[in-house]
Amino acid sequence: MKKKKFINVARKVIDLEIKALVKLKRSISTSFDLAVQQILKCQSKVILCGVGKSGLIANKIASTFSSVGTPSFNLSASDSSHGDLGSISKKDILILISNSGETNELKNIIQFANRNKILLIGIVSQKNSVLYKSSDIKLLIPKAIEAGSIIPTSSTTSQLALGDALAIATMKQRKFNKKDFKKIHPAGSLGVQLKTVEDIMLKDNAIPFVNENLKMKNALKTLTSKKLGFLLVRDKKNNTKGIITDGELRRFGQKNQNIHNTLVKEIMTKNPIGIDKNALAAKALSLMNSKKITSLCVYEKKNKFKTIGVIHIHNILQSNIS
Repeated sequence: MKKKKFINVARKVIDLEIKALVKLKRSISTSFDLAVQQILKCQSKVILCGVGKSGLIANKIASTFSSVGTPSFNLSASDSSHGDLGSISKKDILILISNSGETNELKNIIQFANRNKILLIGIVSQKNSVLYKSSDIKLLIPKAIEAGSIIPTSSTTSQLALGDALAIATMKQRKFNKKDFKKIHPAGSLGVQLKTVEDIMLKDNAIPFVNENLKMKNALKTLTSKKLGFLLVRDKKNNTKGIITDGELRRFGQKNQNIHNTLVKEIMTKNPIGIDKNALAAKALSLMNSKKITSLCVYEKKNKFKTIGVIHIHNILQSNIS
């Protein structure tokens, strides 16, 4: 078979699924608004369930809900008839996904939800089905031509898109932002990239502060003990006035014999570069690279002369931020 024929198959599959999504987009109604409103009001969990390919879609949607701040999990349709119905409480919302709406494994769950007055949202393509008729909120997916003819393709793509839309709508209404995302994705690659300067900065006694009127012979003790390769210089009001790096000290010492009795303020570089504590650590790395420096002062809001922390390029690289 020629490669061109494979490419044509791929394009036809994608075209059919695009057509299904276009029909889904046009079909979105006030039922969608009602579903989002109920999910936002939910004081417990959003539970999803489907059978076969729809079950896999349910699992992915549940994962998406959980990742954007809506507690959710996927319920196994087969296990639910053997005791797992007990995991559903009256405060939960149940979302059942089925193309036909007549899947036998879902009927026990539908009966349980109706009997216990558990809010049931049905994602289904058949209006005359048990699931559609039994659902409190009906999200009807338009019938579409399956790209593979005999296997769920266009229908499951539509199910997934509708689930994503529900999750994103609730996320936006709750104003779930990057900081919230980072809290529940601490180990993920995206969570790492969302780390802020405050997350990895050195603070309190780790900051190598020295007074501007201190002699270098005493300041060198701080440089040695803190092991950061630089000193931050402050005045008597604790305002940051400058910075001294070990490289600057070496260059100064080559030209001046009496470095030990020299005051810190005579060597320092004034107005060190700083960054807000809420900035992304990746931004701090970019700033260091552009300025060709290895450390930054950290401030809060507009108080640029009140250093609350320091961030060294090693802190960033150790956190796997690039």
